[in-house]
Amino acid sequence: MHQSPSPLPPPPRLLAAALSLALATAAQAGEVEVLHYWTSGGEAKATLALKATLQAKGHVWKDFAVAGGGGDAAMTVLKSRVVSGNAPAAAQIKGPSIQEWAREGVLASIDDVAKAEKWDELLPKVVSDIMKYKGQYVAAPVNVHRLNWLWANPEAFRRAGIKSPPASWDEFFVAAEALKKAGLIALAHGGQSWQDFTVFESVALGVGGPDFYKKAFVQRDAATLTSPTMEKVLETFKRIKPYTDKNANGRDWNLATSMVIRGEAGMQLMGDWAKGEFIAAGKVPGKDFICAAAPGSASAFTFNIDSFAMFKLKDAEKIKAQKDLASAILAPAFQEVFNLNKGSIPVRLGMKMDKFDDCAKQASKDFVDSAKSGSLLPSIAHGMAVPPAAEGAMKDVISQFWNSERMTAKDAMGKLASAAKTH
Repeated sequence: MHQSPSPLPPPPRLLAAALSLALATAAQAGEVEVLHYWTSGGEAKATLALKATLQAKGHVWKDFAVAGGGGDAAMTVLKSRVVSGNAPAAAQIKGPSIQEWAREGVLASIDDVAKAEKWDELLPKVVSDIMKYKGQYVAAPVNVHRLNWLWANPEAFRRAGIKSPPASWDEFFVAAEALKKAGLIALAHGGQSWQDFTVFESVALGVGGPDFYKKAFVQRDAATLTSPTMEKVLETFKRIKPYTDKNANGRDWNLATSMVIRGEAGMQLMGDWAKGEFIAAGKVPGKDFICAAAPGSASAFTFNIDSFAMFKLKDAEKIKAQKDLASAILAPAFQEVFNLNKGSIPVRLGMKMDKFDDCAKQASKDFVDSAKSGSLLPSIAHGMAVPPAAEGAMKDVISQFWNSERMTAKDAMGKLASAAKTH
């Protein structure tokens, strides 16, 4: 019986080239590079949940973490990557910045994923509008953070004779004085511009109320920004400074949270990512730490929504991984595990909250209620309310005022109104 000759093996050089090409293709298959600035304890745990979700779908996760709570350093790195034509698959971008990147023509539409999974029904309109450009989704929201929280150490409160968290700014100063007399730092703070403005926003909300906040910080109304109410807000804000410690300048937010965890400081005004730090340290809400609405703001909800904007890619496998990432972000399982670790609440409506603590359950209820009533308020400090140039200018004024011995509330008011006009 005649047999065909066996085919000759390819020359070693060609074999090596084919093998390296196959390996390179395998290495690229489904790689998803994600730029983010989640590097603290609770945040890092939350990020691992997203990595695990993508790896379970057979993709390669390439972590691109850039430290710095406010994300400024990450944005600098991202700009250089995009300009050099080497954008990651996804980057942590939020608020009006999403629209600015979209206008540059560098973001990819994920509308096919959003339509298939009915995102318009799963998200409040105020959220979905932020994620879209010209009617198409270009970003996926991960969570909702409430900004107007006060965190406190119950043992520090007991030592100072404080019975309950302050419900007004007058009560706050009484509590701060008592903590100071007990030899504690009243307010743990990190002197960075976004942290200064986080405190300032909560003061504005507590002193002025939601309508004042909306006019001043969302509409940037000149009359409101130069009103007697704004002067009172600024004066109240400046009264807080002596209750922080002299080493506050430049301190990262999570180090300030650690001061409350250890009982060196009584209180912190910070978004609910601070809760992620308490949880990561093995602390139990209601027992080891207190969460309460920032003074005077119990009926309001200032929000920060973390999201991933998707960048245009050429490689088909990477595009597939990118779409799987978008899908995974809104999936109920990920929404639950991520937010349990991050201290935030699911952005997806209708989620079961039975595994969440009382702080999160309250935040979720208030989020749903305020979404219905139209009183969800975006945060300037966290890039949700105004374009980045105006945000930066307004933050600068508030930090200058916070750190100045000479600037009056009236001076600051004029400068803030001018900064708000920045485009």
